Amino acid sequence: MWNALDVPDSPAEPFTDYNRWRLLVNDGGRHTWHYLRTDEEVERWPQNEVDRFWLGLKTSMPDLPPAKDALDAARNGYKFYKHLQSHDGHWAGEYGGPMFILPGLVFGTYVTGMSFKLEERLEMARYIMNRAHPEDGGWGMHVEGHSTVFGTALNYAALRILGVDKDHPVCVRARAKLHQLGGATSIPAWGKFWLSILNCYDWAGNNPVPPELWLLPDWVPFHPHKWWIHVRTVYVPMSYLYGVKYKMEENDLILSLREELYTQNYYTIDWPAQRNNVHEVDMYAPHTALFDMINVVLSSYESCILPPLRRAGCDAAYRLIVMEDENTGYQTLAPISKMFNLIARAHVEGPESTAYKMHAIRRADFMWVGADGMMMTGTNGSQVWDTGFIAQALVETGLANEEENKESLIKALGWIDQAQIQHNPKHYKEAYRHRTKGAWGFSTTEQGYSVSDCTGEGLKAALYMQFNLDFTPKLISKQRLCDAVDMMLTLQNPDGGFASYELIRGPAWLEWLNPAEVFGNIMIEYNYPECTTSVITALAIFRKHFPDYRKDDIQRTIDGAIMFLHKAQTPEGGWVGSWGICFTYACQFALESLSLVGETYETSEYSRKACEFLLSHQREDGGWGESYKSCESSTWVEHENTQSVQTCWAVLALMYAKYPHPEPIEKAVKLVMSRQKPDGSWPQEAIEGVFNKTCAIAYPNFKFSFAIWMLGKAHYYLQDLKAKKLANAKLNGVNGNGKANGHHY
Repeated sequence: MWNALDVPDSPAEPFTDYNRWRLLVNDGGRHTWHYLRTDEEVERWPQNEVDRFWLGLKTSMPDLPPAKDALDAARNGYKFYKHLQSHDGHWAGEYGGPMFILPGLVFGTYVTGMSFKLEERLEMARYIMNRAHPEDGGWGMHVEGHSTVFGTALNYAALRILGVDKDHPVCVRARAKLHQLGGATSIPAWGKFWLSILNCYDWAGNNPVPPELWLLPDWVPFHPHKWWIHVRTVYVPMSYLYGVKYKMEENDLILSLREELYTQNYYTIDWPAQRNNVHEVDMYAPHTALFDMINVVLSSYESCILPPLRRAGCDAAYRLIVMEDENTGYQTLAPISKMFNLIARAHVEGPESTAYKMHAIRRADFMWVGADGMMMTGTNGSQVWDTGFIAQALVETGLANEEENKESLIKALGWIDQAQIQHNPKHYKEAYRHRTKGAWGFSTTEQGYSVSDCTGEGLKAALYMQFNLDFTPKLISKQRLCDAVDMMLTLQNPDGGFASYELIRGPAWLEWLNPAEVFGNIMIEYNYPECTTSVITALAIFRKHFPDYRKDDIQRTIDGAIMFLHKAQTPEGGWVGSWGICFTYACQFALESLSLVGETYETSEYSRKACEFLLSHQREDGGWGESYKSCESSTWVEHENTQSVQTCWAVLALMYAKYPHPEPIEKAVKLVMSRQKPDGSWPQEAIEGVFNKTCAIAYPNFKFSFAIWMLGKAHYYLQDLKAKKLANAKLNGVNGNGKANGHHY
């Protein structure tokens, strides 16, 4: 089932017939790609516009008459984007970018005895080949990053397991780059762990990941349940797999990889000496002295573990693995934890178990085919996030009321309705989960994780569609809207800010124990300006419709959040974004929320300072462009090109702040309109998102939702500015040409 692949030297052209791929959307927004092998299947299931667009094939959407103005450009944009709406009302889309998650899919599948379809293997190999660095042949942390040991070693091993020969030109170049970097001995901690599971790195080369921590009392300050949820859900299966020292059985490929990945004989490597060996090209968060000291102690314990204690720790971790699987329909929180959970369940329960079979099925939810091949996505999608934004954009621009768009909005509301999570997790407190009743998540109800800003944007979309439009049904009851508010109010931290999934549970010094080396700010939850502002805006809009519901609580929450936002503003005037790139993203959210409490350019020093900060970075062509490296350094780093999406964020920010001068907005509108294609779409530019400071991730639907949003709002905004200017001119006795009315003096 893992036979050799005969693939071309160049991955430029698909390794499969792209006319045979189909995206199936069902079960509340689940996405799975299917390859049709017979002509009869192709005839029964014709390819649609959604398939063709995401595969990079030519769509059948016609060229449109050139836009007469910004609103017309927004209208043309939605004429195209509307055809990408799924039959159930949401927008599907790629959520790729990180280059360390597809190898995990390959490794987890391989070591547990599962398989892929031939077409999937071919396109996964092609994706990895296409994402090799064009200059040196390696791979980085993400698709736009420089080559690292982490990315290069994992993707090289994945290519070889998928069936690509070691003498293939892509493998030869990658191996040369890896050896230039000194080989895989200096791979970061997560890489060491994956290669140990693959039996290509000795467990002795890993710092300890003891499952016994799960036996500690919950009140212990460093108990894992106090860690950030993504680290926690990865640590659970990692601690189990480390505890049992799981590893793939040796075979010819494993033995060959042991030779290919290293610059010295595998069997002569001093493995304990590699525990803290991380190459400088990978290093972002060096170990602290405290962390290294703790590892010395834990390593001593590993030499004399107490078997009953180790078994108890592994049992506790395994119970949490099972609960996570059952809470999420075997999706888990994210792809890394999913594949680690799969390996653990396969190890304990075997290939005939329900868990094994469910994990095998749910892998497909993370496998996405794009123009460059098949990737693994960062979650099972971004369904709520993308649908919430375009719904708000259509309402705010007035496009929702146009007859040809009404059916689309009704479908979007229907999907937002079913996407609200109406129950707490099956395993709630015992799995250390925050409440979810009333929330919206990032993707689907089945995945079931609540997120503060996703709840905010989901609630805003629901309120907009149900109360601002006269043709939509009232699908979401007042009680359910109130449930969303109740949920958000549980998430405010003492300083007024909002984190992502839950309250901040652990002390700040836990960040000194960051083991990952390649990520920053991962050990605990943090308050984020963009999460905080999504909640502020949602609550502010909600109370317009329900002014008496928890009136004092909402006011107190908004007041605290605004205080946090004021304090979080940088001395230069911006806010550091943690989920999008970077200052333009966060400023858009911040200035919207400030405007809803009456703080604008004319009335608030915070708003004025933010506008001046943004305008200081506007380029000559009218646009804005910042690099993902802004997120790494928390300082503005220019991208070599201006970006349409970031330009839209900046202009939306200015309009929310009621910036009074039209010229910067007019220039930006002209730029975004100039980049629109004849069919109404926009080309894909640089990557839009980020997480944990260093890893960029794609939100390709942003180029539609935010361009439509900005252009439609700017049309009316600029009209209003012009009308005010004329009114002021008449009031002051000056005509529109700047000349005095009446007699000449």
